[in-house]
Amino acid sequence: MKKIVLALTLMFALSAVFTSCREKKSADETVEEAIEDVGDEVEDAVDEVTDDN
Repeated sequence: MKKIVLALTLMFALSAVFTSCREKKSADETVEEAIEDVGDEVEDAVDEVTDDN
């Protein structure tokens, strides 16, 4: 009985450690992040074109 309880406790502890508690982003946050990434890429491309002259 004692070994079963210890085994179950160990399994519970391992499952709690490996379970992700990461927050999920909403659709609005995902779109906003994508727009910011595209804006950054456009700025980088403009900088590259203006640096060549």
